[in-house]
Amino acid sequence: MTVRVVIVDDQALVRAGFRMVLGSQPDLAVVGEAIDGADALRVLSRVEADVVVMDIRMPTMDGVEATRRLCADRPTGSPRVLVLTTFDTEADAFAALRAGASGFLLKNVPPEELLAAIRVVARGDSVVAPSITRRLLDRFAGQLGTGPTEDPRLAQLTEREREVLLLVAQGLSNAEIAARVHVAEATVKTHVGRILAKLQLRDRVQAVVLAYESGLVTPGG
Repeated sequence: MTVRVVIVDDQALVRAGFRMVLGSQPDLAVVGEAIDGADALRVLSRVEADVVVMDIRMPTMDGVEATRRLCADRPTGSPRVLVLTTFDTEADAFAALRAGASGFLLKNVPPEELLAAIRVVARGDSVVAPSITRRLLDRFAGQLGTGPTEDPRLAQLTEREREVLLLVAQGLSNAEIAARVHVAEATVKTHVGRILAKLQLRDRVQAVVLAYESGLVTPGG
């Protein structure tokens, strides 16, 4: 199956570079380009896409707002967003994750990592390593709101699912969780899938955010 990609960046050379890299892959196809967030929404109203490679800092409408509108307006069947950032825009990347992005990469990422990330996102997973997510959330925990609020959706989780969510939010991979709770890695993957379904979340990144917002995990704890 070909993964359809829309590239959003205000720099023409960046778009051209990404288009060239993606065009070399038989399973990836660039179906649209946009120069900013507002343009991206217009393009995505006309073309079907699986993944949007979204820059953060753009004129007219930035990548955070475009991600928020895209995920809010079309929560089901909408393309998944892979946000690009630089070392000094981590706060924006965190905001984009909260807005519904499935992950983020640095703009100087090697081509092979970008290609792998697009494929991972297209499969419905996150490209943000759990340990990186944890550090990012710890650093920008002040943006989570005035204080933790228990989310009523957590009551749907079984004791084991709540335990797995806690370990996911602490930055453990599926393999590490399996070793911690003494079950098969495939079982952990099943638990994570059920957690996402019950909490109505897109991926484990949003599950980590929810765990922090609800007070299940505290920054640095």
